Amino acid sequence: MEIQQIKGFFKVIIFEGNNNYKVAKFKLDDGLEKSITVTGIITEIFEDLKYCLHGIYKEHSKYGMQFEIINYEPVSNDDEESLLRFFSSSLFPKVGKKAATLIVEQLGVKAFELLKEDSTIIEQIHGLSYAQIESIKAGIHSSDDLNDSILFLSQHGMTQRNIQKISATYQKDAIEIIKKNPYKLIIDIDGIGFKSADKLAYSLGFEQLHPYRLKAGVIHLMNEHSVSTGNTYITRQDLNSLFNRNFIFMEADEFNILLNELHQERLVIYDEDVIYLAVQFDAEQGIANYLCNFLLDSKKTKLSESIEDDILGIGLDMNITYEDKQVEAIKKVLMNHVSIITGGPGTGKTTIVKGALAMFEKLYPDFDITLCAPTGRAAKRLTQLTAHGATTIHSMLKWDLETNTFGINELEPLQTNVLIIDEFSMVDANLFYHTLKAAQFVDKIILIGDEHQLPSVGPGFVLKDIIQSQCFPLTRLEKIYRQEEGSDIVQLAHEIKLGNCFSLESASDVKFINANNYHVKSVVSQIVQNALDKDYSINDIQVLVPLYKGIAGIDEINRSLQELCNPPSVSKGEIKLGYRILRENDKILQLKNQPDDEVYNGDIGIIAEIINKEEDFENKDRVICNFDGTYVEYTADNFNVITHAYCISVHKSQGSEYPIVIMPLIKDYQFMLQRRLIYTGITRAKKSLILIGNSEVLLKGINEEDRYPRKTKLTKRILKNFV
Repeated sequence: MEIQQIKGFFKVIIFEGNNNYKVAKFKLDDGLEKSITVTGIITEIFEDLKYCLHGIYKEHSKYGMQFEIINYEPVSNDDEESLLRFFSSSLFPKVGKKAATLIVEQLGVKAFELLKEDSTIIEQIHGLSYAQIESIKAGIHSSDDLNDSILFLSQHGMTQRNIQKISATYQKDAIEIIKKNPYKLIIDIDGIGFKSADKLAYSLGFEQLHPYRLKAGVIHLMNEHSVSTGNTYITRQDLNSLFNRNFIFMEADEFNILLNELHQERLVIYDEDVIYLAVQFDAEQGIANYLCNFLLDSKKTKLSESIEDDILGIGLDMNITYEDKQVEAIKKVLMNHVSIITGGPGTGKTTIVKGALAMFEKLYPDFDITLCAPTGRAAKRLTQLTAHGATTIHSMLKWDLETNTFGINELEPLQTNVLIIDEFSMVDANLFYHTLKAAQFVDKIILIGDEHQLPSVGPGFVLKDIIQSQCFPLTRLEKIYRQEEGSDIVQLAHEIKLGNCFSLESASDVKFINANNYHVKSVVSQIVQNALDKDYSINDIQVLVPLYKGIAGIDEINRSLQELCNPPSVSKGEIKLGYRILRENDKILQLKNQPDDEVYNGDIGIIAEIINKEEDFENKDRVICNFDGTYVEYTADNFNVITHAYCISVHKSQGSEYPIVIMPLIKDYQFMLQRRLIYTGITRAKKSLILIGNSEVLLKGINEEDRYPRKTKLTKRILKNFV
């Protein structure tokens, strides 16, 4: 079997046997920072130090994929490695790792200084193309401040992606700012976390108890807490406890001094008995202010006496017979400046939106109407259902990936009369705040979502909080209108909302298959094969699982389904990335927003072509993916933003529908299973739903309402503004 090499940071020993045999956890240095279980003879090793491990991947029957090491050594960050990163950076667009290696091998560790003094010596390097030589010359002669910054950051272990962000934000002042306080990166640069800044600070000689580090540690812990819990704030006591566990022990009085300094710098905000990160406080307070000012500064639109007849007539034109509640919902949308529509699948949310759109066009033909949704797939689905163009919220606000800023904002506001946001349960507090800041000229805002779905990935629970305030017109849809194929799924969804699942026993569109943890992979594969035999495509079938690790986790199921649906072939190009293999025709998932490429977090596509570096003019591996006609190219710099999509998480499936959904519900997942997650997963199925696992686990999950309710103060802030 082929010996492989991986790099990662040692985290913890989880088992020790005889003769130095150990089982350990490492965090891979792969951009995603996924953890891997490593087994083998491990003697002296240090936490958070980077190691190069040599060995082979093996699948354990109980614990899933593991890496069995043959040997290992620490990775030194020497000048040679940093120069390789520098010469293959964005400053030299035609130069890849192979060309960079030639330069360093032939010019040595003084390559940069030599080329800066006389760039023509690059012509003496054997093996470089004319384009690569010219690229080196142009890069060396570009802004001295810029290439000095890139070399400096490369020498200190920064990735090319982060170097681009830092250069875009700080420009010529980058080195000066970073040398003064490397922890400033955490505040200013999206995507650079505490560990990256801490590594940089360590290499610059900052001590562990430096005040900048301690303050950055507080910000880091508050960020981690909000991401893991969804809470927008934390109590002082909980924050002190977290700090003592992760940094150094501080008595409450001493810790309060540290917090007071952060408060004076407006990095944290005191709010009664709790503490906010400034960005989260501003988002929550801003939403309340904008919504309330929006209502208070506006008057209700008066409707004509014939409005109900007009709505019914519009419905008949679209072959829709509107019932009284639906007519009232459309009237609320037309009359009010903020309105909310919530309901489960099959309750007619889209039918009401189509009616409202038609009425706006009839009554206000000059109105500009904007439809948007949090994800690309949700926006595409909204376009299909309404026959009205929709976009993602990030695209609508012209979000810039490098600087994490919005081009459409309070200074350059939205130029639209009506703003309709679908799948609003997925919208977090920060994104909605930026949307409202840009909506000062918007006349009407309509929020559409399912209040029983999972909340946003980011902090907050905006839809639930706004509904709970009872300050805005609400239409809650409960009657099921869908009667076609898939209606049993809709019925089951409505039962689950009430804590029941009676229709499982008689439903034709829903099947439950008993299986234990170890049989899930084979059962899933059998179901998928049966569907493929019935002429369904792999894009019609979606497996949803809440966990990545384990024998029945997302990673393992993806691996087995890749073998089934897209086995290796001499006619298919492929690239090996650790234990993952990307192969032509693979179904893949986009993990991050890339607005410049018109592809967004949650989009699903197919690998159309793989170009191996031996065939590439820049000596780079390339993967070209097709997202419904939009082609996007990836190189080693961003392979980590795509992964296999045969099996995905329930969170990633939000805003999408699939003809067939397969959803395992087993003991391995039970600590994550609760009503909202199960409800969200099953409502992704349009025609057929197959549940696999243990009925007791299913019932326990359905009866588990919000185990850890999100802590926010948005409802309280809205109510306070209305008093």
